[in-house]
Amino acid sequence: MPSGKTHDVITIFLTTPVFAGAYVATRDIWLSTFVSAGFLFGGLMFGPDLDTASKQYSRWSFVKFLWFPYRNFFKHRSRWSHGLIFGTLIRVIYFMGVATLAAFLTTYAYASYVGGKLPGIWEFARVWSELRGYSNSILGSNGLIAMFTGMWVGAASHTFTDLAGSYVKTGRVTEFL
Repeated sequence: MPSGKTHDVITIFLTTPVFAGAYVATRDIWLSTFVSAGFLFGGLMFGPDLDTASKQYSRWSFVKFLWFPYRNFFKHRSRWSHGLIFGTLIRVIYFMGVATLAAFLTTYAYASYVGGKLPGIWEFARVWSELRGYSNSILGSNGLIAMFTGMWVGAASHTFTDLAGSYVKTGRVTEFL
């Protein structure tokens, strides 16, 4: 399995080809930029190795505790963390859930402290909907999809690098090719 440094070098090296591929597919420089930004974020911060004490995990600095339940729930290199179909989607859903829970707990603590009214779950759903509208006004209607696509490609490059490394290490490189 390649080191975190190797994964970082590969991610940075592939950013330009990812941008070029996105531009060929979309003919839109902004969407291509969003795909590339998602690719970098997915490869350097949001990749499959968040289920271990990895370089990606340590980059979350003082908020890395948010990933502790994820690390304990998913086995390393399982189809749920490294899988091409579900890996990135699960991390996005997990992160959005944790962010919602953190916002709710912060709001609850603040409301308890000042004696204010607590918002209900539908209020949080409304706020998420407004955030989606705000992101659409800034990124365009396909901006979030482009970012997710980039994160997915970044995670896929990580998984393929792990697979290639495993085949090389076991001497079965011809099976990989």
